[in-house]
Amino acid sequence: MNWLGSLQQLGRAVMLPTMVLPAAAILLSVGSLPWDVWGLPSIGDVSTWAGQGIFYFLPYFFAVGVAWGLANQAGPAGLAALSGMFIYDQVTRHFSDGSIQPSTLIGILFGMMAGGLYNRFKHIKLPEVVQFFGGSRFVLLIMGLLSAVFSWFMLGIAPFLQRGLDELTQLMLHLGGFGLFLYGMIYRILTAFGLHHLLNNVFWFQLGTFTTPDGSIVQGDLPRYFAGDPTAGSFMAGLFPIMMFALPGIALAIIHEAREDLKPKIKKTFLTAALVCFVTGVSEQIEFAFLFVAPYMFIVHVILSGLAMWITYALDIHHGFSYSAGVIDYILNFHLSHNAWMLIPIGLAYGVVYYVLFRWAIHRFGIPTPGREEGSTLEDWAGNIPYQAPLILEALGGKENVVRLESCVTRLRLTVKNDRLIDTSALKLLGSAGSMKLGGGNVQVVFGTYSELIREEVNKLMQRDLPQVLFCAPVQGRMLPIAEVPDHIFAAKLVGDGVAFILEKDELVSPVFGTILHIYPTMHAIGISTPEGLEVLLHIGIDTSQLTGGDFQALVKEGDVVVPGQLLIKFNLAYIRKHAASLATPMVITNPQLVKSWSFAPFKGVKKGQASVMSVVLHDRNVGGHES
Repeated sequence: MNWLGSLQQLGRAVMLPTMVLPAAAILLSVGSLPWDVWGLPSIGDVSTWAGQGIFYFLPYFFAVGVAWGLANQAGPAGLAALSGMFIYDQVTRHFSDGSIQPSTLIGILFGMMAGGLYNRFKHIKLPEVVQFFGGSRFVLLIMGLLSAVFSWFMLGIAPFLQRGLDELTQLMLHLGGFGLFLYGMIYRILTAFGLHHLLNNVFWFQLGTFTTPDGSIVQGDLPRYFAGDPTAGSFMAGLFPIMMFALPGIALAIIHEAREDLKPKIKKTFLTAALVCFVTGVSEQIEFAFLFVAPYMFIVHVILSGLAMWITYALDIHHGFSYSAGVIDYILNFHLSHNAWMLIPIGLAYGVVYYVLFRWAIHRFGIPTPGREEGSTLEDWAGNIPYQAPLILEALGGKENVVRLESCVTRLRLTVKNDRLIDTSALKLLGSAGSMKLGGGNVQVVFGTYSELIREEVNKLMQRDLPQVLFCAPVQGRMLPIAEVPDHIFAAKLVGDGVAFILEKDELVSPVFGTILHIYPTMHAIGISTPEGLEVLLHIGIDTSQLTGGDFQALVKEGDVVVPGQLLIKFNLAYIRKHAASLATPMVITNPQLVKSWSFAPFKGVKKGQASVMSVVLHDRNVGGHES
């Protein structure tokens, strides 16, 4: 794994523990209500202490979460990290003057240590006498010993680390608004690579120190904000105008510049994306819509994002969030803010600027944003994930190509054997907003907020040896459901079940591995038998059986073994267009009783040989045949 891939994995692991913070924000917000006036003071006290408890034990959450993430969700790694934190707490408590306390940085270090040890020693074998301590139990043993040494070592190192963080804090204070401008730009750049969590962990959880009235020491812009530090919130306030207004403005620009025939679907898709960004602050869906097709506009976005941080700093605005800069956190944490009302007019102005700027650029430079060309992004995934998952796995190169599959809020994070096997075009048709290859087999694919569910379904497929058959496109054209074929026999599935294509080119290729079972005398149709026992019929056009054989030329004969993409028949498309009832070309399985479940790619334009447009899972009794 290269260094960028390692950072990607660490970035995801560091993000995981922050998912507990929304609960803390809700509890603290509830605790701030006037329960004394309502005669229920205990509710306010319990809520406040519960919320503060999450922040107090935040380093422990980071230790467990980072270890769990780096060890591919292995419980013993998280337990080992937790034991290390307990040891650190006891050693520093008894051998320091009280100035050394567990911090999120220490939690991350213990998480990295435990995750690394687990990955290295989880299968270790010891002599039979002490094999009880082998395997994952050895990780707990060695982690306990190393934690004691590490804690003793940190007694001398921790003051220097704290001094370095203090100097970084002073540097940022000295830079003032320009420092926030640089932070905002770097944050936005790293978002594209999924590495912004590493940057945020320093500024949100390490930078700055605040002592609460009860004497507790709180570090980081985010915990200090929720602890009541009036100077905190500078590194979060400037994100609200971008998330709540600017990026939704881009979504509206994309909708209004979409082609009229595609505008209804684009409107549904990007209004949803805009609402998600406004409410929760999840922005990658919109950013990836223009990141690859217009990187120069992303640079403009980076600069304007940094400028928003500078503006909020200049106006002395302090606001914070537990999850992201959406309207939920804006309202929920407003009681702790300072001058936060100004974020609304600033955000409205940003929204107008972004909308006008991006709509002008899309129109002026012909930027191929979604809706201006055939292709799909951000499909409506609700209810379709189990059926799309086999095609997604195939587009990733198949389960043999996937070494590691994880996800964060909006993207799949993969390690693959060969990233050249990934079909980015197929992923886009299956709902991806974009993908990024980081080198060393590390890949990110943005699927929006359904990424976690997609990961679960794909992992299920990888863990099972399903009797599955994949079909590539037999022709170039537009794919459509079999029920829409203008022929009652095919539409009613009396011949079989499958899909159809509206012809655009004059060649028919094999969609599967198989043997030519039958070629009709006029050569307008051909049958293929797959090694799994499926019988596939390809019928060129509707009512073409009466056309002369000279209009069709078969390049294979009965009994030939064929592979996906192999040319089967050439035909006169112009003649068929003139004399046939329709150019619809069905691809059906004539013995569908063998099929347990069906999966179809989105019904859009496909290229000849494109994989995979259809996938079927067979009943278990039909397992066998060719493996590819």
